[in-house]
Amino acid sequence: MNFFKKILTYFLISFSVFSQEAYIASFNSLHLGWDKNKDYKSITEFLSLFDLIGLQEVMKKDGVKKLTAELERTTGEKWKYLISDYSVGTKRYREYYAYIWKDDKVKLINKRRGFYKSDNETADKREYMRKPYGADFKIGEFDFTYVLCHVVYGDSIRERRAEAYLLDKVYTYFQDIDENEQDILIGGDFNLPAYDDSFRRLFSHEDQIFYGIDPVNKTTIGKKGLSNSYDNIFYSYRYTKEFTGNSGVIDFTQGNYSEVRKSISDHLPVFIEVDTTKDDD
Repeated sequence: MNFFKKILTYFLISFSVFSQEAYIASFNSLHLGWDKNKDYKSITEFLSLFDLIGLQEVMKKDGVKKLTAELERTTGEKWKYLISDYSVGTKRYREYYAYIWKDDKVKLINKRRGFYKSDNETADKREYMRKPYGADFKIGEFDFTYVLCHVVYGDSIRERRAEAYLLDKVYTYFQDIDENEQDILIGGDFNLPAYDDSFRRLFSHEDQIFYGIDPVNKTTIGKKGLSNSYDNIFYSYRYTKEFTGNSGVIDFTQGNYSEVRKSISDHLPVFIEVDTTKDDD
């Protein structure tokens, strides 16, 4: 499949101008590990643009391992991965979170990682169907926590909004684990556009949280075109001065919507650009 190589070449040239900058992405990989139709080679052609990728909808660990190996074959570089400690979801449907990164540019910091924990949860009542997961990384002088989240789609928009409404608690939880940490990124598939009212508590946080990707950009792939703005990366305007303001969505579809939904994903990757020469913590 090479229908999107022209646009990828453009992004590769654009991304390589300044080596001090790094690109952090989020991608709903659509059942990664259920390999019946998955085109790993085509996926690596656009994921190789990024330095660190957070993945949602990882169904089997082997999918991450296979994708990492294909990235190494595609780029000739060493890549590493981290998969969440266990899968989350329901008895019938569970998924992992995962990160993949360029080994020569990104370093995993083992001082903190794990799932969001809430004091209000019980065995019968959960705040999140798939509770968010976080890990610490360092790129150049920029160290940060990257939290991944996949908000439940549910039977109604009310269920989505209930989870999105609690994202300020997720941010605070990971911020409070280490009193010295200030840079928290929350990326993922939120099944809601960032202008939805359910994000108001997150955006009202004292750390001035905002979205990195303008929700005017559509990030999900319907059968006949792009449809919704569900994917984003949230950051603290107060603390994360490393964010350059450059961000976006990689549209690899070139009009082949049905085809890419079957072989790649029903989501597009989103990304932000950060300056790695400074750390404002």
